[in-house]
Amino acid sequence: MENMLHLAPCHASVPDCFVVPPDQLPPAASAAVSLPVVDMSGSHDEVRRAILDAGKEFGFFQVVNHGVPQQLLQDMEAVCDEFYDLPAAEKAHLYSEDKQKPNRLFSGTTYETGGHKYWMDCLRLAFSFPVGDSTSGWPDKPQRLREVFEKFAVLTRGVGMELLRLLCEAMGLRPDYFDGDLSGGDVILSVNRYPPCPNPSATLGLPPHCDRNLITLLHTGPVHGLEVLYDGDWIKVEPVPDAFVVNFGLQLEVVTNGMLKSVEHRVTTNAAVARTSRAIFIQPKEDCLVGPAEEFLSEDNPPCYRTVTFGEFRRTHSVVKLGSSLNLTTNLKDIQKDIR
Repeated sequence: MENMLHLAPCHASVPDCFVVPPDQLPPAASAAVSLPVVDMSGSHDEVRRAILDAGKEFGFFQVVNHGVPQQLLQDMEAVCDEFYDLPAAEKAHLYSEDKQKPNRLFSGTTYETGGHKYWMDCLRLAFSFPVGDSTSGWPDKPQRLREVFEKFAVLTRGVGMELLRLLCEAMGLRPDYFDGDLSGGDVILSVNRYPPCPNPSATLGLPPHCDRNLITLLHTGPVHGLEVLYDGDWIKVEPVPDAFVVNFGLQLEVVTNGMLKSVEHRVTTNAAVARTSRAIFIQPKEDCLVGPAEEFLSEDNPPCYRTVTFGEFRRTHSVVKLGSSLNLTTNLKDIQKDIR
């Protein structure tokens, strides 16, 4: 627990192990950019087209009027803050550096990529769907955590599945293409806390990376931090109240044979206030074979990606390094050719 950043009353300076070399920390554009905002209360045709267009252009977009009640989002924010405000002794049993544990509390200091460590603490929880008793290993403090977290997780997963169905229709796939094993793995809920950092220009909350799953939905407050790679530059994402930020994972890139891209993103820190984000990761089952869908293949468009199980994919693409183009996952096609 001594590694947990949020438990320290203050940090006078950034320890050397957190400092990222300046040449690996290019600054973002000065102005924050609003990602495309998709209003899910619009017409069916408009919504599915907007999702596809935003996905092709940015790989990221935000959704509003998604059906998750505003009160639940507020409750989720409050409970997350209550959890991180708990005394260390009341959450010490959750702390683990064992990445195989489905439910654990850990520090970004365990993300050792190229020798760098990152300014973040994380509560990571897993559950199956339908939920059943799969949340029995979740924390029982604060008192309402399990109830609020489960409602948030189930409803947010539902938004993700609806987005996938709409995306399938827009791309010419059958609407239920991603139902079943392709989205049937454990759902991951990550609650990330980025404490105030004494020198935000020297470190990162999360390194540049692409998500290895299928689709991610992120709920964050008004504090800036998320940055997305767009046209070779890092752009700051302007948060939209009560919206989910949605991004495509590498499995979606593989299934669409590269028509949609999983785009790199990172998290920066700030010196003034803590930032907390809540993310739901939808992913395939470990033994699910994932490869390009036949609908995207032809003589002129052969497979650009290998068909492998999701478990094998995760083992192969488990390394993130700041010095390789920006990230090993940036050139997924080239990597898969090299390991054939």
